[in-house]
Amino acid sequence: MAKVSLQDIKRIYGNVTAIENITFDVPDGEFWVLVGPSGCGKSTILRTIAGLETASSGKLYIDDQLVNDIPARQRDIAMVFQNYALYPHMSVGENLAFGLKMRQADSAFIQRRVQEVARSLNIEHLLKRKPKQLSGGQQQRVALGRAIAREPKVFLLDEPLSNLDAQLRDDTRAELKQLQNRVGITTIYVTHDQVEAMTLADKIVVLKDGKIQQIGTPQTIYQNPANRMVASFLGSPPMNVIPVTYRDNQFITYQQIIAISPQLQQQLQSKSGQHFDLGIRPEHITISNSETNGDLKTYLTVEVITVEPLGKEILVKGQLPDSLTTLDFFADANWQGKSGDYLKITLDSNKFYIFEPESGKRINTG
Repeated sequence: MAKVSLQDIKRIYGNVTAIENITFDVPDGEFWVLVGPSGCGKSTILRTIAGLETASSGKLYIDDQLVNDIPARQRDIAMVFQNYALYPHMSVGENLAFGLKMRQADSAFIQRRVQEVARSLNIEHLLKRKPKQLSGGQQQRVALGRAIAREPKVFLLDEPLSNLDAQLRDDTRAELKQLQNRVGITTIYVTHDQVEAMTLADKIVVLKDGKIQQIGTPQTIYQNPANRMVASFLGSPPMNVIPVTYRDNQFITYQQIIAISPQLQQQLQSKSGQHFDLGIRPEHITISNSETNGDLKTYLTVEVITVEPLGKEILVKGQLPDSLTTLDFFADANWQGKSGDYLKITLDSNKFYIFEPESGKRINTG
């Protein structure tokens, strides 16, 4: 196990800067997730830590040792790829033992270690099979086991669950978190799936265009996003964003008025006439027949576009009249609405996020 420290890491390919100013410290034994849209640089960061890419500038430390010039094979790092990269001619047991054999470990130790790892991953019954005889989920466990068997200092995972079907992915994600808790290996995990990031991470690093947008615990980032990109990326369904104009201590959007709290009025008192993006999460919107604003709630009229029953609740997508702006929100499982209906929805104005339209920077503090 080890601490991993990146200090102002940059990677340039020709005239293209893939990542820049990447700075963070992963404490010993923690599980960190790098998340962001495709092309944001998360896999480049992972490959740089592994030694498969060379940093153009900056410093990379593992356990306080500068490793910029140390080759990948000497960094004591195990990496699991999206395609598992198992040796097809070897049995499961031989795949698990491969890294230890390369280290010339004692044969008795190798056998014992393979059994321990196979037991922890529930693949003892597969040790004599070849990879082609395994399901995707089983192959994924073998790939994890091969990495774990040699007890590396750092565990790197590059979208290892992306080839699994939905149910198996959920099950394996839970098992992976339990496994990491047991073995305590410092882990850095790359995914574009924000649900994986939220459920697995001790800390999340949100990336866009090769730059860090925010670092924090899943709950901190969800509740206090630094900008519109972070707010919109984390959450399922994502945060709703409404274009608004601030005037007369209230917001106006497509001829509808959105009442706001006195606290927010104070923060915006010098910004009359300015345009903003108002963010609100689906769980802070409800269907309502009331029209009183005394409880710091505000009301909008929307046309129902789609209705998606989810079992315990219904996901509704509504559209503001005369606009292309849509809002996702939830209704009770017994709600009887349908597409084409017009509804009044309640927005909790204590849960507003206000962003600058151009930069996306969040401007309200609570």
